[in-house]
Amino acid sequence: MRQPLAREFHDLLERGRDRQLRLAVTGLSRAGKTAFLTSLVHQLRHAGLEARLDLLPAAREGRLLGAQRVAQQDLGVPRFPYDPAMAALDADPPRWPDPTRGISELRLAIRYRPKRSGLLARSAATLTLDLIDYPGEWLLDLPLLDHDYLSWSASRPAHDDGEYAALFADWRASLADLDPAATADEARLAEIADAYASGLRAAREAGFADLQPGRFLLPGELDGAPVLQFFPLPGLGEEDRDRLKTLPADSVYQTLARRFDYYQRHVVRPFYQEHFRRFDRQIVLVDVLGALNAGPDRFADLSRALGTLMKSFDYGRRSLLSRLFTPRIDRLAIAATKADHVTPEQHSHLVSLLEALLAEPLKDLRFADVPVNAFSLASIRTTSAHSVEHQGRTTPALRGTTLDNESVLVFPGEVPSRLPDADFWARQGFDFRAFRPAPRGQGALPHIRLDATLDWLLGDKLQ
Repeated sequence: MRQPLAREFHDLLERGRDRQLRLAVTGLSRAGKTAFLTSLVHQLRHAGLEARLDLLPAAREGRLLGAQRVAQQDLGVPRFPYDPAMAALDADPPRWPDPTRGISELRLAIRYRPKRSGLLARSAATLTLDLIDYPGEWLLDLPLLDHDYLSWSASRPAHDDGEYAALFADWRASLADLDPAATADEARLAEIADAYASGLRAAREAGFADLQPGRFLLPGELDGAPVLQFFPLPGLGEEDRDRLKTLPADSVYQTLARRFDYYQRHVVRPFYQEHFRRFDRQIVLVDVLGALNAGPDRFADLSRALGTLMKSFDYGRRSLLSRLFTPRIDRLAIAATKADHVTPEQHSHLVSLLEALLAEPLKDLRFADVPVNAFSLASIRTTSAHSVEHQGRTTPALRGTTLDNESVLVFPGEVPSRLPDADFWARQGFDFRAFRPAPRGQGALPHIRLDATLDWLLGDKLQ
């Protein structure tokens, strides 16, 4: 039996016995995927000892015995770098782990005592948990499957209005005198594609999120490959289709169209077919506070990006994925991260705002009977809650250490419970600082509601 087929058969048997779960973790850059996975593994490994998992019934009832890392089945996928991540958190001073740049995986064997009575009450069971980390930017490429090269070019922003004009100025300049009908110059196309990718990276650094193609931002093993050396051609529309079809195969237009088609067939589609069909459950991490900090344009851009990302989990009849294969994800969590960057009374607003951002996708998911739940969490808590007395008034505040090693006591601002309007942006000021992790000593990593999130994602498997 071929190894991949043997692996699929083994996994199918284990899932049939309800002893295996594949949990996928995604989110856009800076959403906190690495911190989430590191803390999740750390908490499960310390279950029954110093880990605080009171909102996970198996832990609260003393039935969760712990977890160990075991060899993963898929030897072609990089292992999630848990040890380097913990080394960064334990450094002096502590620092955030390096973000992962592509897909990675880690397998845990979780030991627990099921809820049983009689002679079997004390016997332990094992749940195999496969954790898969992948960039949310890759999900933003799903709409490309609904386009050909011409329609995709026409659908992209003009990059010559507002702030985008400055971010893509070099790319626009590199397009000067580029004739779609001319014979393609491979070196020049590579230079223009690099300028376009630089514009996308600059836009991401500026806080924008709705960016395509996603692999241009996190190319992984495709870095430098011709499949990533294409870009939109501004100014073309449907009225040009018949003329463009007649261009020679070695023309600029036909070369770019061929690369776009290859990207669709060999990069985007296989990612969904090879990985999504094996996911059982999914969590999407969202940096809502970062978007609030960046202002209305970035916040609106995040809303568009999340709408695109969530199409990957639309299992209704109109879903593109349902035409590729039958999806298997049976439970979804969405989580607003960095809840420790606002005072505790703001946490419920953070959840409400996240649900408002994803209102339409959530309606579709619930209509399709896909269980979904929203959370606010801090995978690794970096602040402590305080209150400040001033002129007879008590104001909530946070104490933490900034990335510049400055100890501060701040009130970050109020989180709106609904989508903010123009008046809100005009009157509201935010001070959502970035904090470094605190020294943890010998204890487990502190967190906020990671246990509640774990209960939603795998608590039913630990009964």
